[in-house]
Amino acid sequence: MSQIEELQGRLAAALDRIAQGVDRYGEEGAVNPAQLEALQQELEDERVANEQLKERIKMLRKRLERVDAELEAARETATDVVARVDADLQGLREANEQLREINAKLREANEAGVGEPHLINKSMMAELEALRASRTAERSETEAIYSELSSALETLRTAEQAQQQAEQSEEA
Repeated sequence: MSQIEELQGRLAAALDRIAQGVDRYGEEGAVNPAQLEALQQELEDERVANEQLKERIKMLRKRLERVDAELEAARETATDVVARVDADLQGLREANEQLREINAKLREANEAGVGEPHLINKSMMAELEALRASRTAERSETEAIYSELSSALETLRTAEQAQQQAEQSEEA
């Protein structure tokens, strides 16, 4: 009988502990409707912010694509300009070479006593003018290259900045 009373006491103590645990769980685990609503609002705010970031990323990617296209167009333009200037310079160099050859022949003819000094002077003046034109063409070529490279570098900087912004937006 004493064992029954002892078991009854132990059972009652266990039931008390269970009841206390349930009460504590009810206090701690009970969801406050205001808290639940606040958490749902925060979740919705985060979803909206996430959607806004996705839209911003799309916009930045479009801008990056546009800058890449502009950069490609600038590169093609620069390539065309350089090719054109190079062709002009090549033609000028060939003309200068022919002029030098003619002048050499005129000098030889003058040494042989066949040429006129007046023609030789004109030829020399023409050669000097051709050399000046060659120098001017080379200066123009250098300026064109510098201008195109400056433009391309500026476009590249803009593209890199846009890409960095896009990457930073994606990370955030």
